[in-house]
Amino acid sequence: MAKDGDQLGKIREESAKVTKEVKEKTISFIIAAFGIVAGLAWNEAIKLFIEIVFPETQNTLIAKFSYAIIVTLILVIITMSISRILKSNNK
Repeated sequence: MAKDGDQLGKIREESAKVTKEVKEKTISFIIAAFGIVAGLAWNEAIKLFIEIVFPETQNTLIAKFSYAIIVTLILVIITMSISRILKSNNK
């Protein structure tokens, strides 16, 4: 009978771990979704800015590539900074 109680306790413990992990993952997904929405909003704003600054009569292809390169560089710098912070926190 004691073995049944031990097994039941292990099952409950595992169930609690799985429930906690599901909650954490769900929260992460919701935060990521909000990040995507914010990114799309910024994308639209920057596209409109490019259209105003560089009217269709000018070469907008150069402006769009410049925008893509600048955003990529900023993203790389931010990613490297976050990685360094996480590495220093793990030590």
